[in-house]
Amino acid sequence: MTQQSTMADRASSLALGVLAAINILFLLAFMATLMFGSGQAYAQDTVQCTGSDMLAEMERDDPDRLALIRAEASNILNGEAVLWKVEKDGIAASWLFGTMHMSDPRVLTLGAGAQAAFDASSTVVIETTDVLDQSKMMAAMMAQPELMMFTDDTTLMSLFSQDDRETVEDALSKRGIPPASVAKMKPWMLGAMVSLPACELARKAAGAPVLDTKLAADAKDAGKALKGLETVTDQLGAMASLPMEFHIQGLVDTLKLGDRMDDVIETMIVLYLEGETGTFWPFFRAALPSDGNTEEGFAAFEEAMITARNKTMAERAEPILNEGGAFVAVGALHLPGDDGLVALLRADGYRLTPER
Repeated sequence: MTQQSTMADRASSLALGVLAAINILFLLAFMATLMFGSGQAYAQDTVQCTGSDMLAEMERDDPDRLALIRAEASNILNGEAVLWKVEKDGIAASWLFGTMHMSDPRVLTLGAGAQAAFDASSTVVIETTDVLDQSKMMAAMMAQPELMMFTDDTTLMSLFSQDDRETVEDALSKRGIPPASVAKMKPWMLGAMVSLPACELARKAAGAPVLDTKLAADAKDAGKALKGLETVTDQLGAMASLPMEFHIQGLVDTLKLGDRMDDVIETMIVLYLEGETGTFWPFFRAALPSDGNTEEGFAAFEEAMITARNKTMAERAEPILNEGGAFVAVGALHLPGDDGLVALLRADGYRLTPER
């Protein structure tokens, strides 16, 4: 294996961990509501984020690396937009919209095209409506606690090497999280929590919605039908199905990244606002150093969290799309690529046109 290939493999480990975390931020929004309470004043205007755009840094300091990222992104199918018009003969148009499961005000503000599509729709679809009903979420989580917690004698810290355990305990303590308080938590749950910037957690603690839940609330206020494509058990099960080694390495890598994680999230937001969904993966691979062999973890992640869920989402969305007038909003990572929702729906006879 060449040195360049080895570096690419190592960079993929943290990229996968970040992607896994971003995929479950929708669930984590609910978790944060449970932990912090939703009755506090919604004071996002007072919350300051500190992340920097890493691509802007590259443009200044390492333009060659940025050029490689752009070149790779240009070859990713359907990676140029977050809003797609969906058409089929004899059916009223619908729209497919990529979201970020974040409460950042820039993300919550829809562009003119997306707002017009939302306003014109009669049905709004999000990944799962389970998160809108706390009693339903609690019932689902209590029915299968093993998806989130160790229910046997295993403890989280017992899964780390001595060096990694010290790294994790130190990093958690610096974040004000007593290691003993998360001893029975599955690593992917903790990894998602520590990957969120402090400003994002603060907004959630103040009751700020993520984009998906805001769309759902706006749909209800407007008298639109509201539907979901997955259950919370589907999403929890997909995460829990990934190899434990993958989750452990992802948690360690995320904690080692420290405050740089804020820069990763900021860069993703910048890309999202530009509609550059095809740039996420190239950015991760080029910008995030990591350790470990990731081939097996990569394959498992791609199948469980992207490919399999895309197929399920497409199958469940089609009957809704066939009724016309739908605004289908799912995580933006599900749109691009050969196995993305745009490609899958086109293969099933729909015409999809990117809109800005």
